[in-house]
Amino acid sequence: MNMLVSNPIKGVKRMVEAATALRNVLRDPDDTKQFFRFIEALGSRAPAGFTTRFALSRPGARLLAERPDILERLQDRAWLAALPAKSLGHAYLEFMQRDGLTAAFLVEASNVSGTPDQTGDEADYIGRRLRDTHDLWHVVTGYGGDLLGEAAVLTFTFAQTTNFGIGVFAGIAALMADEPDARRLLLDAFARGLRAAWLPGVEWEQLLAEDLDAVRLKLRVGAPVSYEPVHARDLPPGGLLSKRVAA
Repeated sequence: MNMLVSNPIKGVKRMVEAATALRNVLRDPDDTKQFFRFIEALGSRAPAGFTTRFALSRPGARLLAERPDILERLQDRAWLAALPAKSLGHAYLEFMQRDGLTAAFLVEASNVSGTPDQTGDEADYIGRRLRDTHDLWHVVTGYGGDLLGEAAVLTFTFAQTTNFGIGVFAGIAALMADEPDARRLLLDAFARGLRAAWLPGVEWEQLLAEDLDAVRLKLRVGAPVSYEPVHARDLPPGGLLSKRVAA
């Protein structure tokens, strides 16, 4: 956000890009690339304080020293399938198969410039790891891959990371929620994010074979919350914009 203040012209351009991307993703919530365009326009890199906290934590320091690539594990479906049926890794595989997703999907969607943008610094590694473990956050929190589930995970993520772009998107989701149950779900997601262990620094590689309920207990995320999913396919033409106008 400081960039928007220090360079007004570039800041205005970025705000226009963010507004355009937001309009596009509201029209087609399944267009994940537009979400990343929105986050990129508002400043996607981790705040300095966040990076410092990551580096000062024991697991975070190990991750930065060793730079493991969690995608290698998450893309190995044979290995995941061989894990115990109630393990985190097995539940992750079921989640991905149920929604027709792959571990590389977010990597492709986040490449908004068309060319890989990896600086190799700590903030870059942390940002990529957060992206690559996003669906693990879905599994441990119990929020599905539907629109409301995504909004809940992003709200939980904002509570954990204070990322400005994610916070703006989570706020918009809360404002657009037209059902009391949906608003309560998002408020609860924020509260769960505040109560939980700090997930950005989790060494997920060590937890994939562990029992999912035990992982949830260890990470203090609480039990999954029951809610009525909202799917993009059920929205009227025009997506969430039309839904909001109709409401």
